Amino acid sequence: MNKLFLYSALYAVFLSGCGHHHETGSHEAHHVDKMLYTAYSDRFEVFAEADRFVAGKTSNILSHFSVLPKFKPLEKGKITITLKVNENETTQTLDKPARKGIYSFDLTPGETGKGFIKYTIQNEDGLHELTVTDVTVYATPKETEKAAGINGASNVNTTVFTKEQSWKIDFATAYPSFEPFGPVIKTTAIVNASPGNERIITAKTAGTVMFPSGVILEGKEIQAGQILFTVSGGDLADNNFAVRFADAKNNYEKSKTEYDRAAELAKEKIISEKELLSDKTEYENAKIIYDNLNKNFTASGQTVTSPMSGFVKQVFVKDGSFVETGQPVLTVSQNKYLMLTADVSQRRASVLGFIRTANICNPDDNRLYTLEQLNGKILSHGKSVNPDNFHIPVFLQIQNRGGFIEGGIVDIYLKTIIHDKALTVPNSALLEEQGLYFVWVQLTPELFEKREVQPGLSDGLKTEIRNGLRADERIVTRGAMMIKLSKSAGTLDAHAGHNH
Repeated sequence: MNKLFLYSALYAVFLSGCGHHHETGSHEAHHVDKMLYTAYSDRFEVFAEADRFVAGKTSNILSHFSVLPKFKPLEKGKITITLKVNENETTQTLDKPARKGIYSFDLTPGETGKGFIKYTIQNEDGLHELTVTDVTVYATPKETEKAAGINGASNVNTTVFTKEQSWKIDFATAYPSFEPFGPVIKTTAIVNASPGNERIITAKTAGTVMFPSGVILEGKEIQAGQILFTVSGGDLADNNFAVRFADAKNNYEKSKTEYDRAAELAKEKIISEKELLSDKTEYENAKIIYDNLNKNFTASGQTVTSPMSGFVKQVFVKDGSFVETGQPVLTVSQNKYLMLTADVSQRRASVLGFIRTANICNPDDNRLYTLEQLNGKILSHGKSVNPDNFHIPVFLQIQNRGGFIEGGIVDIYLKTIIHDKALTVPNSALLEEQGLYFVWVQLTPELFEKREVQPGLSDGLKTEIRNGLRADERIVTRGAMMIKLSKSAGTLDAHAGHNH
């Protein structure tokens, strides 16, 4: 209750800044002499309130233009309106709006009958067209009285929300989707580094670890080829690398000299081919040992560099510690690709093979990502139960575009595919009141009906609607809460504040 009061108070402040002059009278009464027209393109929405057209008389067409998909007012642009009835055309061009998003046209039709209105919008993006069909031009004003109320919408369980109001908030409308929508498995997943995206760096010889700066911190960024640490065995009585390196170097140089000498003697037939081959073998063996040590070590010890750019994920030893050959020293991770391990209940085992995608929620900012947004994929799922938790693991790989942290836990919605189709709406379109769910159905772009619906499954982004809504009914997908607050604050006239 306290939150609702706070929201209502904030909304009252919002209304006070809209510059509306509230009028008395019902929605229908205000529009008894008006025709309401709505049209959409991929770039624009137009909502027009027009005087009923009578041949030879001037009618005003107050047109509200919203730029899609953000549903914000068209602030500039040249618009031409054309009313065509049979072969008769009446046009007017306005170079700029009367107010943001609002163009006020005046047309005098020259012929009676059925026709259409075409808007041609010219702005920095080029030319765009919107067409309103089923427009009638009457012969006399008396004929318009018979048509009064045809466009009137019932105000039962409806709320007025003007274009000026919707332009000030995050607002959008759309049709429900009719799409495949299978069972959704909601669970949690552990975030780990993806295979190949992380390397454990080990010591290639026994000795004392020395970090170049005296300390390596977890989280420190590093570049490929950067020196991570050295391992020195100079102070050791046994396995002293300096001695081994010097011995390998001496053997190499000695065997090379003997082989070169043998090669000259063999040319003069002083020694046999067998002796030359023996000297060559000793030389090549000594060279392999020396090259291997010289590549990975210096006279002071082993120098280890990073095989890839990334950051230090974990350090296993302290500076100055003794390590054995093959002992892990630290881990380098790129954090570009992550593997998610989700645990699924055994009762879901029969549908695991039908998982096709997923939605993933980052708990840090509560933002939901689709698997496609993260360039991810389903890797595999377990064929047996994990004895530690009696769940079946499902493995996914994602690109870390959402600021996920290794070792963390995320909420995940595993989406299966089914053959049937379902009517779905964005979760942002749903309102919950005491266990019941509602959506706002658009009757006009300024009048909305509160409709109870029966929700079904949810994938975290969308919810299945089992009853209460048709696929051809446009609904509010963003801004539903503000319309609810508008209804709580009291019904407003849909045209208060408009300049006719």
